[in-house]
Amino acid sequence: MTPGITSSNSTSGTLGNSSATTATPTPTVDKNMFLQLMVAQLKNQDPLNPSDGTQFLAQLAQFQQLEQSVNTGQDITAIRQDLDQLVTQGGSVTQP
Repeated sequence: MTPGITSSNSTSGTLGNSSATTATPTPTVDKNMFLQLMVAQLKNQDPLNPSDGTQFLAQLAQFQQLEQSVNTGQDITAIRQDLDQLVTQGGSVTQP
């Protein structure tokens, strides 16, 4: 195990049920959270030893990729909703 990283894998169950686990909600990562982390990193960097410019550009590229992925997901959801409406209305799709 890596120093500084600890793992606790204890479960408490009744009647010796050691397989009982409690589900913890996982936070959803969105573009606002990513942007907040990047801004906090810029605010808290050492002015005498600033972060590498290539790392900053890589983070900007990751942010752009995340934003494009979110937009693509929203577009696919909208297309699916339109198709679902067509199916429920009994309409047919005609091809040219």
